[in-house]
Amino acid sequence: MPPPVSSNDPSSKTANATWGGRFAEGPSAIMGAINASIGFDRKMWRQDIRGSLAHAAMLAHVGVISADDEVAIRDGLAAIAAEIEAGRFEFSDALEDIHMNIEARLTERIGEAGKRLHTGRSRNDQVALDVRLWVRDAIDGLSGQIRDVMRAMADRAAEHAGTVMPGFTHLQPAQPVTFGHHMLAYVEMLSRDLSRFADCRARMNESPLGAAALAGTGFPIDRHMTAKALGFDGPMRNSLDAVASRDFAAEFLFACAMCGTHLSRLAEEIVIWTNPYFGFVKLSDRFTTGSSIMPQKRNPDAAELVRGKTGRLHGALHGMLTVIKGLALTYFKDMQEDKEGVFDAAETLTLCLAAMAGMVRDMQPEVGRLATAAGAGYSTATDLADWLVRSLKMPFRDAHHVTGALVAKAEGRNLDLAGLTIGEMQAVEPRITEDVFNVLSVAASVRSRTSFGGTAPDNVTRMAAEWQEKLA
Repeated sequence: MPPPVSSNDPSSKTANATWGGRFAEGPSAIMGAINASIGFDRKMWRQDIRGSLAHAAMLAHVGVISADDEVAIRDGLAAIAAEIEAGRFEFSDALEDIHMNIEARLTERIGEAGKRLHTGRSRNDQVALDVRLWVRDAIDGLSGQIRDVMRAMADRAAEHAGTVMPGFTHLQPAQPVTFGHHMLAYVEMLSRDLSRFADCRARMNESPLGAAALAGTGFPIDRHMTAKALGFDGPMRNSLDAVASRDFAAEFLFACAMCGTHLSRLAEEIVIWTNPYFGFVKLSDRFTTGSSIMPQKRNPDAAELVRGKTGRLHGALHGMLTVIKGLALTYFKDMQEDKEGVFDAAETLTLCLAAMAGMVRDMQPEVGRLATAAGAGYSTATDLADWLVRSLKMPFRDAHHVTGALVAKAEGRNLDLAGLTIGEMQAVEPRITEDVFNVLSVAASVRSRTSFGGTAPDNVTRMAAEWQEKLA
């Protein structure tokens, strides 16, 4: 079946006025359906109007259009913006995209002056500009949200700097850490995401406007003027590159995918931690759901959905790279497919960040359960090996062997290491003294990890405070 076509699509007998006199007949209904992008690129209406205002001001400045025309264009675009904001603007599939929808309405409102707006530019550089502006705005919004999640995590880190919990490798008990230290690990990850978005924004902050279709224009335009007006560092240096390149969008999508991956890792931990077999944290009703049949259930659906939605972010990145990988210079209609993935990724990550900020602030660590679990699985065995090295000057590999033998002995008797008697320990290594028991507790273990970046509570308190100050 052919795809559904809106009633205002061009019929096969009607020429599309935006294409001029070259086409005597308009597109078929199917062509109209596959060609129109107004259903999704209308999201860029603010950016399109911003670009047109800057372009019109420049055209008037260099004398390509009159000052009166520029005033009419400015007033007309302001009125159109008000119409769109109020929901009164009638978008037309027949006009294909946001650019032609706005231009057609402008001409309808102000007449001949509206037709002069497109002088010295093409839809090719116009759409390249709009997407850059949209992505730049999205980066600014997402960066603020990332900082908010980081603030929430830093606050929880400060609150739980000394709350011990098990640290894992292979999801097996490894060494005790603190809950605050765990939170700060994600602060560091998100800080790199924040940096990636900032790098992406800096790299993409050049204006394609004025590259026209692909070769520039013979009109005496001032590309530096429009670039400055739109907050760019300057114009792009090559007109072909300006209209052909979407690497900035791919880089944006990678930053989204990587940030989503970090959120997904914490979401997975929240799913594990809220399982009653772990019982490490609790989430309130605000971020959990029940079951239609099992009244006891409390499902961490917000975390599960953050984890699941990361797949959409990965898919958007792969889709973008696939679209652009085979395109010769310069513009192809394939590039119309650059937008939906970008829009969806930004909206998806926006929701995931909001959900994660809420969950981090909402979740309540079960301090007693965490402390009990922190001592399970002989988690202080490394502390014992380190004590043998420090106190008995034993080579670490020998200390590792002795500790393994002691763990086996304790395991055989269903004891923890501190449950062994000094005599039982000395049967394995005669030089062991009573001092060894000072390092076998979980609290002593975390206190000893004072190396930079370690889990010692004083370290965590200091680092949490540093992040709180940075993020204030």
